[in-house]
Amino acid sequence: MEFIPEQGKNVLADSSTLILPALSIGNVGQLAVDLLVASTKAERVGYLDTPFILPCVGNDAYGPVPQGELALPLEAYDSSSKSLSLIQQRSPVVKGKMIEFAKNLADYVAASGKKHVIVLSSLDFGRWQRIDMSSGSQMHYLSSTNSDGTDDHCEQLGWKRLQEYNPNQRSWKYLSTLAEDNVMPEDSLPFEGEFEEEEYYYPSLPFAALFSCFKAKGLKVTCLLCFCSEGDNTPDAFHLAEAACKLLGQSPTNFHGNSNDKWLIPISWKTVYGPPADMSLF
Repeated sequence: MEFIPEQGKNVLADSSTLILPALSIGNVGQLAVDLLVASTKAERVGYLDTPFILPCVGNDAYGPVPQGELALPLEAYDSSSKSLSLIQQRSPVVKGKMIEFAKNLADYVAASGKKHVIVLSSLDFGRWQRIDMSSGSQMHYLSSTNSDGTDDHCEQLGWKRLQEYNPNQRSWKYLSTLAEDNVMPEDSLPFEGEFEEEEYYYPSLPFAALFSCFKAKGLKVTCLLCFCSEGDNTPDAFHLAEAACKLLGQSPTNFHGNSNDKWLIPISWKTVYGPPADMSLF
């Protein structure tokens, strides 16, 4: 993975924390990163070039008025006021290359001196088996702090560890082995159709590959996860971005929002779901 710096921009040297999305249902992680980039006035400092991401190109995503600056698949941002770095991923990973992509990204992040990586992603609401909405929309997490995925700070914030994570489960162990470049004994290798669907579903998601590869590099990694369904997922994005701020001890009220709103809405969101419905139809 190669970093191409933006002309005239300097990478923030004292930033030890990185936030990035893991693509999943509803693109909630990407939308949350959009909010954080726009609201912290983060500057694009460069691009990441990798053969494992599908190519795409678009207009300036943050504005406030599009200037014709191209948006590319994997971009790096720094917010000097918040001592925070962010990566935005705009297109999916090439099929079958998620582990290679995660390893390459982990190598780059470790070499750049980051200490804590926060991965924002979403999970399919249809697979949520222990639904508890008594406290509103529930945030889940997965942390490398302890071997069982727990973290005291996340628990104090009222979040729940992803219950489907079991480091001793065969599918999770296999993923960790791939991330660490270890060779599994032949009789321990999984065969197609051997895992129950629920057993391999979560380890097969992008956030799990990123979590395992960052952890294998000795980095602290925290995955923030929310269950959602396809549709207008902007409320889920606000929820996930708020959670990232809480984890970092940041207050969104100090961001550069629009008028009384603490969040600055990216201009690219105006066309995410198309124009509003013609109310004369109802």
